[in-house]
Amino acid sequence: MSEQARPRTPKPYRRPKKDPVRILAFEALRAVDERDAYANLVLPPLLKKAREKEGPEKFDGRDAALATELVYGTLRRQGTYDAIIASCIDRPLREVDPPVLDVLALGAHQLLGTRIPSHAAVSASVELARVVLGDGRAKFVNAVLRKIAQDDFDTWVERVAPPYDADAEEHLAVVHSHPRWIVSALWDSLGGGRAGIEALLEADNERPAVTLVARPGRSTTEELAAATETEPGSWSPYAVKLAEGGEPGALQAVAEGRAGVQDEGSQLVAIALANAPLDGADGRWLDGCAGPGGKASLLGALAAERGAALLASEKQPHRARLVERALAGNPGPYQVIAADGTRPPWREGVFDRVLMDVPCSGLGALRRRPEARWRRRPADLDGFAPLQRGLLTEALRAVRVGGVVGYATCSPHLAETRVVVDDVLKKVGGAELIDARPLLPGVPELGDGPDVQLWPHLHGTDAMYLALIRRTA
Repeated sequence: MSEQARPRTPKPYRRPKKDPVRILAFEALRAVDERDAYANLVLPPLLKKAREKEGPEKFDGRDAALATELVYGTLRRQGTYDAIIASCIDRPLREVDPPVLDVLALGAHQLLGTRIPSHAAVSASVELARVVLGDGRAKFVNAVLRKIAQDDFDTWVERVAPPYDADAEEHLAVVHSHPRWIVSALWDSLGGGRAGIEALLEADNERPAVTLVARPGRSTTEELAAATETEPGSWSPYAVKLAEGGEPGALQAVAEGRAGVQDEGSQLVAIALANAPLDGADGRWLDGCAGPGGKASLLGALAAERGAALLASEKQPHRARLVERALAGNPGPYQVIAADGTRPPWREGVFDRVLMDVPCSGLGALRRRPEARWRRRPADLDGFAPLQRGLLTEALRAVRVGGVVGYATCSPHLAETRVVVDDVLKKVGGAELIDARPLLPGVPELGDGPDVQLWPHLHGTDAMYLALIRRTA
């Protein structure tokens, strides 16, 4: 028999190698896609379970850090990676199965957003595809990623994004991985030219520091700094920032509820309301949308220092229980109730200070919840609008003449901030805006006032909004 006629010996089947880091990252992305879960809620239990495993699949700190980077990096740059992947395939992106897209996006992030060598990124992604998708689709993954590996991130972006001069919003949307409507809304809220909006969008794609709050009378920044590696917060006297890789839950003060994880923007909102000038008594404070309890716990501690009592109200019972947990051990008097702030059980005009941190789109926290940018739609704002107006209206009814209301949102969208405040003040009457800027001492670039908008790129905080309103009649 000639050499050419000799039948080929089939290659022996090779079992795909299981990579626990990339499998975990894939599982987290599938949970985000299939269950509308949030990565910051899905990832910690997955990492905990992986750390508890015995044997070769047990995680160490470097594994956990890589898995976290793969998940969050992929979600932050999803829009850009989708555009790049779409240019490498011969069918519409919507026709590719979502699990395949997740593997491709994870591979694209390793190729274009990390220092992992190209050959290792492709090889690891193909192995992952063999484990979770099967050999057939692994070949498709291999072909696409080899195309992507031919160029770097900047080259790909130049190829798939329209020129800025031709379509500025779409250019920014593709380059900085935000839906176009969010780019437009943020640009309107920010004002100014190209440099500001690009800085903001890029800040949304950066990993934020983990910031702790030392609750007054219960902990101090010195205690937290002595327990782990930190640096002082930028603006809040109660804030410290954990060193990269620090574990908040490992700190005794956090475990005991005397300190907690809280962005400085949220801290500043509570501090500004607590320090706003009042006429008359200062003994009854209300947090009308208290869940899950971060601002309530800081307000409760500040109230206790002055002998004031805090009522923390939250509509959803399960979130009210979170508020109870956050306030447990507060040194001063407080009460937690489950109640609807638009139909409140309290009498009118009985509170000296009221905080309404209203439900909103969350566009101010896209650094922490990058997947939210792909879930929100412009129509969502119409759903929030009546609730936001109703809550602010009831807050103004709840406060006494001379008292102060703080209206806060974790969104810079004008439809959720100034438009709401202006509409309610026109209808309610007997109330006036007071300048919030002096109540954030040392914080720069707070605009023309009297309200305040914080920004990730300017202040290193979430994009929190605060308007302070005094009841005059």
